[in-house]
Amino acid sequence: MSGPATVRAARLADAPEIARVHVETWRAAYPGIVPEDYLVSLTEPRQTALWEASIRGTRGADTVLVAESAEGAGIVGFGNCGRARHGGAMGEVFTLYVAGDWQGRGIGRSLLGRLFHTLHGHDLNEATIWVLSANPARFFYEAMGGKRLAERREPFSGMLLDETAYGWSDLGGWLAARSDDGRGQ
Repeated sequence: MSGPATVRAARLADAPEIARVHVETWRAAYPGIVPEDYLVSLTEPRQTALWEASIRGTRGADTVLVAESAEGAGIVGFGNCGRARHGGAMGEVFTLYVAGDWQGRGIGRSLLGRLFHTLHGHDLNEATIWVLSANPARFFYEAMGGKRLAERREPFSGMLLDETAYGWSDLGGWLAARSDDGRGQ
């Protein structure tokens, strides 16, 4: 991809930078949404260990992608996907985060496209993502063609959080449309 970042498969050495973006984006996006003590407790070393396990494949069969800055700023976004946690023949995007200073540059769209490409390449033509209902970034998924599928309340750090599922029923069609309009992978 030309532009502000290149999307590629994560390498084990990327885990500390993924963790940095993870902690930074959570602390920026979720104050007042998730418990403050949880945000304070997020640490880069702990997140690094979790992302190392994901990249190694020891936390499941998911794929981890990163967006690496073309301007030398390192990793500025990441996401991961795999077979949906509830089972069946649907894929799921588990995470997609872009550092605050890098949002609005098409990096999230590129990451989502590559995640969908990965799922489609594993014969998964439908995808879902669960997002916190109070997170304004959820509108990104609507702009990317996601349709609201479901809502649920999930326990998280001692409280219940409202989540919304967005879904895409034709990843092949979505990918083809993005390639046709110049926003493809």
